[in-house]
Amino acid sequence: MANKRDYYDVLGVDQNASAAHIKKAFRKLAMQSHPDRNKDHGAEERFKEVNEAYEVLSDPEKRAAYDRFGHAGPQGFGGRGFEGFGFGGFGDIFEAFFGGTRTARRAGPQRGDDLHYSLTISFEDSVFGCEKEVEIVRTEVCSVCHGTRSEPGSQPERCSVCNGTGQVRQAQRSIFGQFINVTTCSQCRGEGGIITNPCPDCKGQGKERKAHKVAIKVPAGVDDSIQIRLSGEGDVGRNGGSPGNLYVTLSVRKHKFFKRDGDHILYELPINFAQAALGAEVEIPTLDDGFTLKIPAGCQNGMIFRLKEKGVPHLRGHGRGDQLVRVHVVTPQSLDDKQKKLFKELTKSLGETTLPHEDKSLFDKIKDTFGGGA
Repeated sequence: MANKRDYYDVLGVDQNASAAHIKKAFRKLAMQSHPDRNKDHGAEERFKEVNEAYEVLSDPEKRAAYDRFGHAGPQGFGGRGFEGFGFGGFGDIFEAFFGGTRTARRAGPQRGDDLHYSLTISFEDSVFGCEKEVEIVRTEVCSVCHGTRSEPGSQPERCSVCNGTGQVRQAQRSIFGQFINVTTCSQCRGEGGIITNPCPDCKGQGKERKAHKVAIKVPAGVDDSIQIRLSGEGDVGRNGGSPGNLYVTLSVRKHKFFKRDGDHILYELPINFAQAALGAEVEIPTLDDGFTLKIPAGCQNGMIFRLKEKGVPHLRGHGRGDQLVRVHVVTPQSLDDKQKKLFKELTKSLGETTLPHEDKSLFDKIKDTFGGGA
């Protein structure tokens, strides 16, 4: 007893310090020296010393006896120092500071996992929409035990550790008195019951993997890589939670004739020299049906004709895009003698081909751009 430090010195306060000042000093020092936070040598003894000093100085009668008789005084009031308290860790002393009951919550409902599926559709189906039925494998509630996890006709036994509550209450004393620490039961994992006869089908899991057919409605106007969400078609939830979603990613096959550009469709139309020069009526395909396109005389390579409302329906709106027809004048690669003769005659009758008249020749423009001279 002669080796004990003065309690006021231990807490770093003077003898006239108020109760609030003493409490504040104790909190600070206890947090600093608690063994769960401070691993330095001697921290635990320092922590015990701080608690013992506060036990005495926080009690008016013990403090009065200490002020009069020193360390011998508090013994008459049943002072036991630190050994009389069950500090189990930093979490416990934190609760002791701020009071109340510490409760471990049961695991609440958890949403099921999302699933993903890739679906390949035709170009036409992406334009006009369709409905496809696919088969997926997902986690569902066991069809035998209906999620109870027990063999049909049997019931889980009440947990003997928590008496079916799923929680264990432990009383602990602190310098402020007794408080209750509530934790999840480790025996039943918070469920309150023990599965003694597990379901033979799901092995006590309450869930099973099962094939399931899902109807997927593909809206008109979708494009490649578009993702469709089907709410609630994923894995079953846990602890009564909602099921996850199914996400379907679309892949659109390439078309033999058409290419897509937003809501428009592009079609490449090859024609010969005669059709380009004289004009022609050409049957071309569309997504709806055939269409007769009138090619005007003197049509040039690369000209584009627009077919209104023959494209892709707007995904978020009314109406459709257009079909764009781009003309390609094809040069023949092989001619018979008769065709050669006709082309020679045509060449003579047309004369020398020139570019449209401009003020400056091509040679003059080149000199203006890059410079030059004799």
